Amino acid sequence: MSITATEFKTNLSKYLTLSATEDIYITKNGKVIAKLTNPFQERVDTAKSLFGIIPSDITLEEAREEKLNKI
Repeated sequence: MSITATEFKTNLSKYLTLSATEDIYITKNGKVIAKLTNPFQERVDTAKSLFGIIPSDITLEEAREEKLNKI
């Protein structure tokens, strides 16, 4: 999402909340001057990629043990 610096200043809390789920590019005079992003986005993406891979009836310890046995 791209917004102007004025829009960002006016609705700061809205864009801070949105930055948890998407990158916010802040522009001034039509040029990007800043990027607001989730500092843990890599972790979020990793967690999302695991949905459906680990069966719901297995504990975390069992999943770890199974992974170690495959190595």
